[in-house]
Amino acid sequence: MHPNSKISRRKVLLTGAAGALAGLAMPHVARAAGDPIKVGILQPFSGGLEVLGQQGFQGAEMALLEANEAGGVLSGRMFEIVKADDRTDPKTAVERTSELIRRDKVTAIIGPVTSANRDAMLPTIERYKTPLLYATDYEGGVCSPYVACYSALPAHWVNPLVPYAVENLGNAFYLIGSDYVWPQKMNKAFREEIEKAKAKVVGEEYTPWGAKDYAATLRKVESSGSDVVVITIVGADAITFVKQFAAAGLQSKIKIIFFGFNENYVAGLSQAESNGIVAPSNFIANLDKPEAKAFVERFHARYGANSVVSNTTDAHYTLTRFFIEGIKKAGSDDRQKILASMVGQSLMSGNGEVDLRASDRHADLNVLIVQVDNGQLKVLKDLGRIVAPSQCG
Repeated sequence: MHPNSKISRRKVLLTGAAGALAGLAMPHVARAAGDPIKVGILQPFSGGLEVLGQQGFQGAEMALLEANEAGGVLSGRMFEIVKADDRTDPKTAVERTSELIRRDKVTAIIGPVTSANRDAMLPTIERYKTPLLYATDYEGGVCSPYVACYSALPAHWVNPLVPYAVENLGNAFYLIGSDYVWPQKMNKAFREEIEKAKAKVVGEEYTPWGAKDYAATLRKVESSGSDVVVITIVGADAITFVKQFAAAGLQSKIKIIFFGFNENYVAGLSQAESNGIVAPSNFIANLDKPEAKAFVERFHARYGANSVVSNTTDAHYTLTRFFIEGIKKAGSDDRQKILASMVGQSLMSGNGEVDLRASDRHADLNVLIVQVDNGQLKVLKDLGRIVAPSQCG
């Protein structure tokens, strides 16, 4: 479509990874003010993590839509989204990153989900000095002047959860995760905290992507003497595991801690299968706070009353807002100036005010311990603001 085509200023531009304009073009006011600011949203829209990819996309998209509807930035410039699929594959993620930067000329990239894809992308991000906005919980350790993280680290989720678990759930833990870096590092942190608490890990294993049969693992979990199974399996594989765990009759004997659990997983499980799951989170959709209710209401108004609102949505929305406010503060679309202006800010998230630190470009987050009760996530404990150590120390 020709860039002179007119649309309502309530629309956002949306282009595909191939560079073809899939949305509508800039309105007259934006053409007069300047070219659109292109933002790449690189998420897994295939490859096993599609639900998380769609949630991340919607959170980022909503922030950009709201900015356009408010008149844009820099005297009327609008945001244009370039959507790309990393297929949950590191090689593809690198290819898409190069395309977004070199061909599509994006100002920043929002994504991906997995640590493997993020780490694979990092040399390209740093070579072209392009901001990467990463809004997925991860294992920690990223220190780059071009990466900003709205991410729960082990210090946010593992450290405060272990004392609660030992006091309320048991003292023998079986750790099971997908076979990549995030589960391995999370479990390493969990084991260290368990040892400090004088409890014990009675088993630890990692399963390949796409596992269909967990019978052998479940037999080991049952025979291990564990009080709690700690899950760092991701995506559809985690649904498979929990369903088989419930079918094996283990729920009455062994409790579940599930890292990364949110409303997306609730939707894939029956009430009986999900009841009792305990998890850390930064946000839940039915959180009884004004900022949470307002966010959910706006999200449902845009994407439908049945759309799922989760921690993933809130994280991508909030980090994208830091980016937008960084542009306003910088008064420029210069990447370096935006990066410098994003940090040192405080914004209201779906769960309280949050800060994006200048020291390592990570966020200090408000953390909850939640549990599934009759298909709904309920707050067991509001831990408030948790400040993790600098990742650039």
